[in-house]
Amino acid sequence: MAKLRDLVNRRKAVRNIRKITRTMELIATARFKKAMDRAAEAEAYTRKIAALAADLTKNAGDTSHPLLSVRPAKKTLLLVVCANRGLCGGYNGSILREAQAVLRKNKEAGIGQDTELSGKRAIAFFRYQGIAALQTYTQFEDKPSFDQVEELANRYIQMYTSGQIDRLEVAYMKFVTASRQVPVVETLLPLSSLGDSKSAATASAGGSVEYDFLPNAAEILESIVPVAFKQRLFKCFLDAAVSEQIARRVAMKAATENAADLIKEISRQYNRARQANITKEISELIAGSEALK
Repeated sequence: MAKLRDLVNRRKAVRNIRKITRTMELIATARFKKAMDRAAEAEAYTRKIAALAADLTKNAGDTSHPLLSVRPAKKTLLLVVCANRGLCGGYNGSILREAQAVLRKNKEAGIGQDTELSGKRAIAFFRYQGIAALQTYTQFEDKPSFDQVEELANRYIQMYTSGQIDRLEVAYMKFVTASRQVPVVETLLPLSSLGDSKSAATASAGGSVEYDFLPNAAEILESIVPVAFKQRLFKCFLDAAVSEQIARRVAMKAATENAADLIKEISRQYNRARQANITKEISELIAGSEALK
């Protein structure tokens, strides 16, 4: 009977775990839908403002903006965007591997580097690795706000324009589709990728656009280019948020299914053990009755 009692307790524990994982799966699904809507809306705006900034830069003549200037990378800053919680499969591990690869590459190239970390998982990992971070952030959850990201962006702009850093890189999980997310390390400063967005916009429009600058090109670029950078950084956090919820939903769905399979297996073991005990008791009764004859 002790074995039967152990099986009953184990099955009960697995059923409780299945309830938890199923609930977490439903929560992640609800959060994923909202986060995906925000990321999809931001994608169009990010692409358009990047194309606009690129067009204005091309038509501004000799006028440029400090965030567009490319210089030799002597000091870089890597921002690693992970989650505050686990139970999301390989989400955090994939990002951290990409970040480590970039850090090794910069070290081999003799480039000075600093790191900033977003998410408790990234903070714990780099602390374990003995790598100090300039700043750590834990306020970004599944609904990052533009005001929160803008505070970071303003500091990065100041660091880049003052020459404290020559390149800003962001390691995060890029949202491509609901079924595909890719861990990447993107260079956000300088804004050299604006040219790609401009080319795509020009191709779709069928030609270049002529601009008249009022009051002057320098003031227009001073307004547009920083906004393009802030929006790109904000899009990174939105992608990270939706990718985290997708990863958690997939992981909890797999855990729920595994728990269901385990419950079936424990039930089979319980039924076999119970049947064996019943057969044993019947055999003992038959043997006892035969002994009385």
